[in-house]
Amino acid sequence: MTSYAKTGALMARGAEFLGSETAILCGAMSWVSERNLVSAISNAGGFGVIACGAMTPALLDGEIAATKALTSKPFGVNLITMHPDLFELIEVCARHGVTHVVLAGGIPPKGSVEAIKASGAKVICFAPTLALGKKLLRSGADALVIEGSEAGGHIGPVSTSVLAQEILPTLAADNLVFVAGGIGRGEAIAGYLEMGAAGVQLGTRFACASESVAHPDFKKAFFRASAREAVASVQVDPRLPVIPVRALKNKGTEEFTAKQVAVAKLLDAGEVDMGEAQLQIERFWAGALRRAAIEGDIESGSIMAGQSVGMVTREEPVAEIIAALLAESEAALTNRSGAPVIAAA
Repeated sequence: MTSYAKTGALMARGAEFLGSETAILCGAMSWVSERNLVSAISNAGGFGVIACGAMTPALLDGEIAATKALTSKPFGVNLITMHPDLFELIEVCARHGVTHVVLAGGIPPKGSVEAIKASGAKVICFAPTLALGKKLLRSGADALVIEGSEAGGHIGPVSTSVLAQEILPTLAADNLVFVAGGIGRGEAIAGYLEMGAAGVQLGTRFACASESVAHPDFKKAFFRASAREAVASVQVDPRLPVIPVRALKNKGTEEFTAKQVAVAKLLDAGEVDMGEAQLQIERFWAGALRRAAIEGDIESGSIMAGQSVGMVTREEPVAEIIAALLAESEAALTNRSGAPVIAAA
């Protein structure tokens, strides 16, 4: 692997923690972050993460085994905190010796962090605020991911650049903090590393990799899209705790609005409780994303994409994507460290 001295030095803590050559994680994208993409990223020196999503324990068991057959490098598993079988999924990860478990989708339920750490695995949690980041670290999280609203899929309300300025100066010196959301080039990676990030997480940049099983039409939608076409969903009913989702605007966006109205009516009628209402919303997204990503229904399916989608213009092997990101980061860090920048004639 080509040496990127300055980038490597700034990523050293993160890479050591992950057990990978470089501290670049792949965001867990349901239906896309599966055995093929995850193993390719880990084999290329990054850190792949299986998106468990709505998988049953049996399905996750098979996916982890299949991924281990394709790579001997470390990889992680992303678990949704509201999954009804969360503790069974944690047991599956433990049986396979998964080294890192990422908890996403909300505050980890009581006992979940302890259950993961009991197997010797590291726990990575998402922190949308400084206060929650501190709380998660006190509760046993080994590392944090701070993800801005520019990301694809489920997002928070604050931009990556603001989160980084708020959280990194306070937490990064003594803790491992990875930055995510809207990162599409190495120059941005260099900036966050200089601010103290232990590494970065990218999803959109890898979604259309050659090794990605995403449908060709799904990938073509990415290639055609610009940043402004990746829009966040709207919350129809304030009682319904719907986490916004960023995806390319299409008929599926409108269908989600209608789904929220339908679920709100079920709440009004007392036919479902709030927990079931949330699960119905999550199942909607899982199904809509599968229609787009796997079946190629880019009209009514959910084409989840971050605002960095405009930088995804062609299908490339994972190894080339990672090499390009590292080269861009290294060039930026080299120029900032005093090397002369030669202007174009």
